[in-house]
Amino acid sequence: MSRAPKPPLPLRHGVSASAVAMPSEGSWPLILDFLDHRMPQVGRAIWLDRMANGAVLDAQGQVLPSESAYRPGERLYYYREMAQEPQIPFEETILFQDETLLVADKPHFLPVTPSGRYVQETLLTRLKRRSGLADLSPIHRIDRETAGLVVFCIQPEQRGAYQAMFRDRVVDKVYEAIAPFKPELALPLTRRSRLQERSEAFMQMEEVEGACNAETRVTLLERLSGPAGLARYALYPSTGQKHQLRAHMNALGLPLIGDRIYPDLLPVEQEPDFSRPLQLLARELSFVDPISGQVRRFTSRLRLDLA
Repeated sequence: MSRAPKPPLPLRHGVSASAVAMPSEGSWPLILDFLDHRMPQVGRAIWLDRMANGAVLDAQGQVLPSESAYRPGERLYYYREMAQEPQIPFEETILFQDETLLVADKPHFLPVTPSGRYVQETLLTRLKRRSGLADLSPIHRIDRETAGLVVFCIQPEQRGAYQAMFRDRVVDKVYEAIAPFKPELALPLTRRSRLQERSEAFMQMEEVEGACNAETRVTLLERLSGPAGLARYALYPSTGQKHQLRAHMNALGLPLIGDRIYPDLLPVEQEPDFSRPLQLLARELSFVDPISGQVRRFTSRLRLDLA
């Protein structure tokens, strides 16, 4: 059976509607009961409030009241909302936009897409609000703690071609980082290893025995003045494993300044300490556009600043 196309739903405060399928074998009396069972972390009272505010819709885009009977096999659409969300006091910048791509400079601490405690305070939601582009989607990601370039696709039908560039490793990426200076470390060097999540701390990646799946070239840009013994580095990843740059620099004895995961996994902050950003910047991106054939080069306007 073919799935009905998604109805043309509007943005709500810059947020696109999320979808969830109601199982054919389901026997909940009400759609409200299903939602409460499917996503109990939201809470029944919040689902009631969302339905009262028209934030839950059927497959045709019609608002579903709280007394709506369960509909086996159909799809629901709903808008995510957060009652309390940390406010990120830094602004993103749109560096480039044409009919196919939008390139933004993301500040530290701002997530790329909605997840966890963040919905409104994400780069994607902010850009959708600013541009009105409901189909805008990122073609790659950087960590919430990392600042710098993020590329978005404007046309949904072209998203796959752009995502394939990152999957096939045909995008040249340059990062900048601030970390301790080690005079005994001969640079430039290329770090090759196998990275995997630590079983006892899934947030951390560690180097293990096995075939290489992560490669980073490290060069020294400058030794910074002052008593802290720090330096500025350029990092050239040719692969894209989770936390690759942070894990490789830590393995070299060069943990990044402001890193709350390496070398030690620190507790999650209820309120981010905006005075200590991770000193990692996605500085440059270049690739041959798979749609136009143009050579695209983008450079961040941000700069790492310990002050």
